Amino acid sequence: MYINRMLLTAALVVVGLMVQVTVLARLQLPGAVPDLLLLVVLGLALVYGHTAGALVGFFAGLLADVAPPADHAVGRYALVLCLMGYVAGLTRPENGQHRSATVPMLVVAGGAICSTLLYAGVGALVGDTAARQVGLTGLLTSATVYDLLLAPFTVPLIMALARRFEKDPLAAEGGGAPGGERAYGWISSGAGLASSNGSLFGRGRTSRGGKAGLPGRRGGVLGRPARGKGTGVKGVKRL
Repeated sequence: MYINRMLLTAALVVVGLMVQVTVLARLQLPGAVPDLLLLVVLGLALVYGHTAGALVGFFAGLLADVAPPADHAVGRYALVLCLMGYVAGLTRPENGQHRSATVPMLVVAGGAICSTLLYAGVGALVGDTAARQVGLTGLLTSATVYDLLLAPFTVPLIMALARRFEKDPLAAEGGGAPGGERAYGWISSGAGLASSNGSLFGRGRTSRGGKAGLPGRRGGVLGRPARGKGTGVKGVKRL
């Protein structure tokens, strides 16, 4: 299950970063650039929780920091996405599914605003004044609008893929029991049949007239134990 989660996360992060760098960054839109990588981190954090969301955000941001044409300090975007993934994961309900799309859309709007502010704030600490030149108000407005327009086409798909790869096959086969206990319930039921009287391996007289349940054999399906040869069940191999 964890391997599937890691593979899916790596694939979504790489694809999201490639689309953002090669397509979205070249649209020459006014203001900010649509942040597809942020939406990927938020969508995974809404399903996986705050711990996994922080880890996904950190490694996704670190990949964006070193991928060309990045022109900022390494670790700057990793810090931003790490915090965004952690906060978004805190909104994950106990059952792992949101009842409506209101909470995810609010998370996207808040993530767009907070990530822009945090990115500009960290940039101001390291001497990057690009946000002041462009205008912080225009960046906040454009980033929020672009991410909200892109979110309905990306976040539900990301969350659906994350939930699909999150399911444990053994637990699903066992009817949802932890560790797949119900999937192997026939073992315990077979043991119960072997130890109960009058069952499949129990008493021999199961039909009228004293005849055995299986024609042509005495003492039940596997036979009645012979006298003087112990009390073991004949024909049953000890496991």
